[in-house]
Amino acid sequence: MGFVGIILVFILVFGGFLLAGGKMSVIIKAAPLEMMIIGGAALGAYVIANPMKTIKMGFKLSIHAMTAKGPQKQDYVELLQMMYQLFQLFRKDGPQAVEKHIETPDKSEIFTAYPSFMKNHHAVHFLCDTMKITLSADLSPYDVDDLLDGDIKAIHSEEHLAQHAVQTVADGFPGLGIVAAVLGIVKTMDHLTEGTETIGKLVASALVGTMLGVFGAYGLIGPTATKINADLDAEGRYLLAIKNAMVALQRGAPPLVCVEYARRSIQPEERPSFEEMDKATKEIKKAA
Repeated sequence: MGFVGIILVFILVFGGFLLAGGKMSVIIKAAPLEMMIIGGAALGAYVIANPMKTIKMGFKLSIHAMTAKGPQKQDYVELLQMMYQLFQLFRKDGPQAVEKHIETPDKSEIFTAYPSFMKNHHAVHFLCDTMKITLSADLSPYDVDDLLDGDIKAIHSEEHLAQHAVQTVADGFPGLGIVAAVLGIVKTMDHLTEGTETIGKLVASALVGTMLGVFGAYGLIGPTATKINADLDAEGRYLLAIKNAMVALQRGAPPLVCVEYARRSIQPEERPSFEEMDKATKEIKKAA
């Protein structure tokens, strides 16, 4: 939906400008140089302020925000099915039966049957590493709870730094638009003897810089930073569902109850119903 939003912004803003009698030729002529000043300053400031890994991650998350959706209802259904199947195996056949799955998840017939889970590399490591430590050490449910809380924070700490860096660029864009406009006015001062028509064109070009700064901040970059934050929150909720199931498993709860703990932590609009999960778990039992 990100690109749809961008198209709407451009059509409605500049469409309204044209309907009001504006001429795009002024903006088109001035925009390249004005954006070179504004965008160049923003990019330079972005590079100055952030380490390379944050710079790369900011671009990566921005592209992802425009092209991807967060976990959907079907993704959660697959996640709950996968955990139910894995926990059933653990309960029936013991730790040795699940070791081969968590050691090499890319070769596991359980994990590979759920592609949406396998695409989420954070979630794969989150689940497998947790099961490895719970199988090799005597941890209490409280230990597992604390461990997973810390892991969720660590997983997204760098990504939140990248999101903050993108937001900072958005916050600086209007000011940089003013810089471009002031430079345009300085240029205009050299042409005061050339008549009102020339001066009017130069002032209009200068004002394009202010417009592009505000437009870029509130119409493009700012919403992108907001979408990145929403994506990170959605990813966090996906990991939270895994965490709740793992803590319940450590308490000795049956697989169905573990999955129910996970299901109840999913937001209502994405949460599978009890009937849907009952059907999904019965399908697994039949396949077994």
